[in-house]
Amino acid sequence: MPLRSDIKKVLVIGSGPIVIGQAAEFDYAGTQACRALKEEGLEVVLVNSNPATIMTDKAMADKIYIEPLNLDVIKRIITIEQPDSILSTLGGQTGLTLSMQLAKEGFLAEHNVKLLGANPETIDKAEDRQIFKDTMLKIGQPCIPSKVVETVEDALEYAEEIQYPVIVRPAFTLGGSGGGIAYNAEELHEISENGLRLSPITQVLIEKNISGWKEIEFEVIRDSASNSITVCSMENMDPVGVHTGDSIVVAPAVTLSNQEYSMLRNAALDIVQELEVEGGCNCQFALHPTSFEYAVIEVNPRVSRSSALASKATGYPIAKVATKIAIGYTLDEIVNAVTGSTYACFEPAIDYIVVKFPRWPFDKFVYAKRTLGTQMKATGEVMSIGTSFEQAMMKAVRSIELKLDTFNLPKLQMLSDNDIVKMLERCDDERSFVVYEALKRGVEIETIHDITKIDNWFLSKMKNLVNMERKLSKKELTPELYLEAKKMGFLDKTIKRLSGEEIPEKRLASYKMVDTCAAEFKAETPYFYSTFDDENEAAEFLEEHNSGKKKIIVFGSGPIRIGQGIEFDYCSVHCVWALKEEGYEAIIVNNNPETVSTDFDTSDRLYFDPLTPEDVDSIIATEQPWGAIVQFGGQTAIGLTKHLEAAGVQILGTSAKSIDEAEDRESFDELLQKCEIPRPEGKTVFQIGEAVKAAHELGYPVLLRPSYVLGGQNMIIAYSDADVEEYMNIILTSGIENPVLIDKYMMGIEVEVDAICDGTDYLIPGIMEHIERAGIHSGDSISVYPAQRLTEENKKTIVEYTGRLAKALNVIGLVNIQYVIYNGEVYVIEVNPRSSRTVPYISKVTNVPMVDLATKIMLGATLKGMGYETGVHPVGDYVAVKVPVFSFEKLHSVDTMLGPEMKSTGEVLGIAKTFDEALYKGLVAAGYKLKHEGGVLLSVRDKDKEEVFPIAQKLEKMGFKLYGTKGTATYFNNYGLHVETVHKISESHTDNVLDLLESGKVDYVISTSTKGRQPMREGVRIRRKAVERSIACLTAIDTARVLVDCISMNESIQDVELVDITQI
Repeated sequence: MPLRSDIKKVLVIGSGPIVIGQAAEFDYAGTQACRALKEEGLEVVLVNSNPATIMTDKAMADKIYIEPLNLDVIKRIITIEQPDSILSTLGGQTGLTLSMQLAKEGFLAEHNVKLLGANPETIDKAEDRQIFKDTMLKIGQPCIPSKVVETVEDALEYAEEIQYPVIVRPAFTLGGSGGGIAYNAEELHEISENGLRLSPITQVLIEKNISGWKEIEFEVIRDSASNSITVCSMENMDPVGVHTGDSIVVAPAVTLSNQEYSMLRNAALDIVQELEVEGGCNCQFALHPTSFEYAVIEVNPRVSRSSALASKATGYPIAKVATKIAIGYTLDEIVNAVTGSTYACFEPAIDYIVVKFPRWPFDKFVYAKRTLGTQMKATGEVMSIGTSFEQAMMKAVRSIELKLDTFNLPKLQMLSDNDIVKMLERCDDERSFVVYEALKRGVEIETIHDITKIDNWFLSKMKNLVNMERKLSKKELTPELYLEAKKMGFLDKTIKRLSGEEIPEKRLASYKMVDTCAAEFKAETPYFYSTFDDENEAAEFLEEHNSGKKKIIVFGSGPIRIGQGIEFDYCSVHCVWALKEEGYEAIIVNNNPETVSTDFDTSDRLYFDPLTPEDVDSIIATEQPWGAIVQFGGQTAIGLTKHLEAAGVQILGTSAKSIDEAEDRESFDELLQKCEIPRPEGKTVFQIGEAVKAAHELGYPVLLRPSYVLGGQNMIIAYSDADVEEYMNIILTSGIENPVLIDKYMMGIEVEVDAICDGTDYLIPGIMEHIERAGIHSGDSISVYPAQRLTEENKKTIVEYTGRLAKALNVIGLVNIQYVIYNGEVYVIEVNPRSSRTVPYISKVTNVPMVDLATKIMLGATLKGMGYETGVHPVGDYVAVKVPVFSFEKLHSVDTMLGPEMKSTGEVLGIAKTFDEALYKGLVAAGYKLKHEGGVLLSVRDKDKEEVFPIAQKLEKMGFKLYGTKGTATYFNNYGLHVETVHKISESHTDNVLDLLESGKVDYVISTSTKGRQPMREGVRIRRKAVERSIACLTAIDTARVLVDCISMNESIQDVELVDITQI
């Protein structure tokens, strides 16, 4: 059935900011959906609060609203735009839940809006835990013994019946939010109470724990004519009990017998038929390891994280096909865009193994609880493709950016055999490394299986890697052994290190094609992965498709992690678009399956491979590029600069020497002296003693950070010798390569600029100012464009200094510079000659296509030639406020207090004609519930009390009830405020500050403390309790001040103008 005639204008709901459990996979899916709709000539209206994505790019839809994703906003947009339909299945759980609420309220029917992709009954059958269970029973599909409950008492009663441990799964939440495994009544009380609060329908499923069963997933697509296919099977290396987003996942499923595979495949097809899904659907099963017993865990009737993986693993564009189905097409009418000749009703065939490896944030959060369960903790993932599991695993481990090239984790080597066996019992992010270490120590595969329940197939493959290590260290390195190691995924440098010998004859990788059909049909838009087979399909493809154009490789940013997010993918994609527009062939190298950059039709060619020097060498040898671009892939790509330059590759844009000059402390200091630009005084150190001495010379407080990092990793403000010593101990244990930088900390206004430079002229699209004073990482600050508090003199100085620095560093392309204004003077904090996380939002609100201009400059264009003047771009009519979003509820024991180390996972944007309205929209979009009454808990360190006083005064005037810990309450009471004193945790076991937070009387917490980080400290415990209870916790005085100002405006989202950014 062709395109439905009753669809002309479609509203697409995006998934909002990147949080743990809902990441860039929805940018990729949403982008594919918008393009598919526009291809059909439909008018597309998009609403999404995330400014960092390609999805909210002006080219993606006819109308784009970067607005808060809540019911009131969506209703207003529907009223303004009057779409005839709404696509709900490509915006993750956020889009699905909002669509459901609109349908159930009758709002869609009232406004004659059709729900595409999934009807409310389908969504209910999959998402409502009781209806789901009833539906599965109806079609004879087994479920795990479970009960849907709506009270904690019912949860406790049912758990007694089925015995502990039990799994808690809240309804309608993402990434397992609010769920977990409870081993006793006390734990169940806490988890179920939290889960009920987080579930939009106050419902949780209490489920018998079947940890140890295999977890298998099928990605299925069905159309309105009841045609359905399975796109891909996937198997978790971890057994049931670990969230699939935190598990190593293998595609296709590898340990199933033919009978088991057919049984689960048929079950998945039966389920989608019964649910009447139209589009993509993910079915998760638990399979008993030794019998044919299985159970359905859950079904997602929408495009999900697994869809992105299945799509990239097979080359089958699931989101695009799901969108075409939603608007009326059937599978036998949709052409497979990869082959160009087959149809979407063909099931993909793959002749390789894919491994997805999660990227966790624990290298950033040293005190976080690392154990894994049903609640997701990974911020991102990498995907690797190999001809064997061993090869794919070795590629994955060197892609996750933990400075590893094997599964040998240095810290495990010091432990005893007993310690290693004990560690196998702990399921955390390091489990695969512990398994590897146990295999090296001679622990039997059966013993490891009994403890971990990881299938023997995976363990024996890991054992093969251990055996190869042994061979390399004990045998002579013959050409045969070398080739065997290469085929298993070992790098030359690893082989050299393990064998202690030189490489006999260096062998470069050849490439195989991902084409959805195991080479049965010719592919139009293939992508490649490296192998050590004799045939090089990439070289053959290049011979057959010689365009005569110059080739440029764009290096991507790898896995999404805190500090290096989706913004860099936005930049990489824009760079590719600009290159293609200018008549070049654009080639992407990246390993992240969640992104638009690794979509099948973004670049002319895609290499899905690790971003290490040695992996990149083989791509360069096959492609023979005219040049390479590293400026848009964050620190990952920048890290390749020196190697590429040494290999004779032309680096387009700023040179390796200039990049080094900005990163190296001494070179940078010389440069600033030459440019006559002041910076906070600082020193470089390697040892604890040196660090303490330097801190004394500079005077506390001081800022400590390692050089050459992104996202303020391992950065703190130290107020005492104890802080410096604690910090240096942590840094030294993680192995120090570069010096630690210690700077005098200046507590002023932080200002940020991105500039585009062509060697002569420079353009600053806009000056951004941070609400929070310097000392809080720029990624965690509320950022405002245009700057609101700067004098004309300040602005002039910033523009002047930016020009001097751009010229002195000979920047060709983009540069990001951070300044601090302290006592009226402008100081430089840092300079990064690359793209930054603010580029997407500034491009969108200033209408300056920053990446396109920077790319064209790298190819020889000039700013003047493209019609731009030197200096700062004229300020537009709108104020834009970027607000960070955090995922603290998923990361247990992490202190939420903001500082110089970045902690946010995503961001939202508020756009309005005035600063107040833009800020209001930004805060609402970030999830702040702006209540006008209630209670506020104040617990602040002595040096902050004076500044917090006027904020507390304002809250009291508005009618808020104030509570305070002893010191804070006494101080404010002495100055005439009425603050009720609450016992600290250390002062009383009952009726203390934690009990107050549990009582529901508190709506906001303002908390600062001199000491942080360690989970047992009082301030940390207060802040953690606020997170657990979903209470807004403000740890920066400036954030508290603007939030209170917003509350005092007494506006609602109904009062603010909604802005279509295509019109600004």
